[in-house]
Parts: sequence; structure tokens; C-alpha cells
Amino acid sequence: QVQLVESGGGLVQAGGSLRLSCAVSGRTFSNYAMGWFRQAPGKEREFVAAISTSGGSTTSADSVKGRFTISRDNAKNTVHLQMNSLKPEDTAVYYCAASFAVVPVSTRRQYSYWGQGTQVTVSS
Repeated sequence: QVQLVESGGGLVQAGGSLRLSCAVSGRTFSNYAMGWFRQAPGKEREFVAAISTSGGSTTSADSVKGRFTISRDNAKNTVHLQMNSLKPEDTAVYYCAASFAVVPVSTRRQYSYWGQGTQVTVSS
């Protein structure tokens, strides 16, 4: 079993930055591709960004390209999401997820383990 715990969410003004972290325990972290998803009120959970097992390959949603960066530290079993130039439409609960894939993947069904989420609120 794999446990994921997100942190770093909060309230920020538009144009500001936040860095989310996800601590992973229970299995060999470097065996999992990792991803971030988000869910706004009344909307479906959507893909944000993903990273390969080695960290050498990433992919992200068009809505966050150039603003958000995903990274991982396999020595510390953590994955991060650096979010810059935040917009009110980025407001959502952000979830960390682990996949048995090696390459970064963007669909929910490819992820086997999920964290509880952390709230990000961007005020205008």
C-alpha cells in the first residue's frame, strides 16, 4: 500500500505563487510515475501535471503550461508542484497521485493511489 500526503495549499492573491508538496510512503517511490490533479467545486477532477519515475520527463495541461512546474526528489520520496502566476481559476483542491506507469500519464484511471488533497484558493 502507498500513502500520499499533500501539503502547501493555502490562500494567495492572483499573481502569487505556492509550492505544493506530496510525501509518499509505503513502497519504493521511484517505481511510480507521479501526477497532480485538481478539482474545483461542481467540476470534475482534471489533470494538472505528471512526471516520470526518473524525473526526466514531464507533461502538463495546457491551462498551466509556463506557470506550473512538477518535480520530484527520489531520495526524499517527495513530489512538488511549483505554481506561479496563479489565477482565480486555479482555485481547487489539488490531489497528488501515484501510477504504476514509468512515463508521465494524464488520465485518472492510470493512477492507483491518491492523497486526500490540499485546498488552493486564489483571490482576485
